Amino acid sequence: MDRRAFITGIAGSLLAAPLAVEAQRADRVVRVGFLDSVSSRNVPWIAAFEQRLVELGYVEGKNLAIDFRTAEGHTDRLQDLATELVALKPDVIVASAGPDGTLALKHATSIIPVIFSAIEWDPVADGVVDSLGRPGANLTGISALAVEFSSKRLQLLLEAAPRLMRVAVMWHRPRATDQYRVLREAALALKLQLISLERDTLPYNLEGAFKTAARGGAGAVLVLGSPVFFSERKRLGELALRHRLPTSFQRRDYVEAGGLMSYGPDVNDILQHLADYTALILKGAKPSDLPVEQTTKFELAINLKTAKALGLTIPPPLLQRADQVIE
Repeated sequence: MDRRAFITGIAGSLLAAPLAVEAQRADRVVRVGFLDSVSSRNVPWIAAFEQRLVELGYVEGKNLAIDFRTAEGHTDRLQDLATELVALKPDVIVASAGPDGTLALKHATSIIPVIFSAIEWDPVADGVVDSLGRPGANLTGISALAVEFSSKRLQLLLEAAPRLMRVAVMWHRPRATDQYRVLREAALALKLQLISLERDTLPYNLEGAFKTAARGGAGAVLVLGSPVFFSERKRLGELALRHRLPTSFQRRDYVEAGGLMSYGPDVNDILQHLADYTALILKGAKPSDLPVEQTTKFELAINLKTAKALGLTIPPPLLQRADQVIE
């Protein structure tokens, strides 16, 4: 059975519950914990999560309380924050905190349902769930397989700049370790040389990274998916233009801020699906009965204004495949 059909079936059966049961719950305030590794609560994807909950009938201050915690990029804080959230005894905890934060919650509770977004990591390989179809225990979520489409981004960048020989890769360890591994394999197949601009501490030195890329003869910069770069997306676009380097990102937000191109999942859509799962669990579903859903919605965005500033002509076939073109 298709996963989305499976989810729809569960939702339908829960929504068809006796009205008396729903009436008993009408005045109860449900509590949702939210753990993020880097972002503040005002980023667009968390707003999308909260808006979807409103559409599903859960309004903060009325019948919903949200306990939000962020590690602000300090992964050593995740276990303490996970323990803190568990102590509040929420009805469900949502994790947008990478494998480290999700595993911290797994260690902190085997009872409270945990719903995670695995956008830049593999929930099976990282030991979060037993399998996508049968996650087991108290965890489930949404997987975007960003690890796999890292190679696709490299192929698209080569289509945009066919003479490309060296690509500088900006990435943050440990969040993007798996992505870089896949990218390195793809580069070998495409006969491209990678210049690794790896960092394991924050803040990430963007200016220094671009200077290193330029000195190393890079023809483009590919930024691996990680929330540590989101707040710097405008500056990334400015630095790329200053150094005249085409850039590739995972989210269209970076392209809207001046980057050349992006390819990846619609993160807002993923968080809306997390809200759907949250509502299902609040209505009685068990995480072990909900498969880890794999998103199928991917977007290609290209900024023609940036391409023109770089003196780059985007091939028409590539433009025709774009979901968003900024002129």
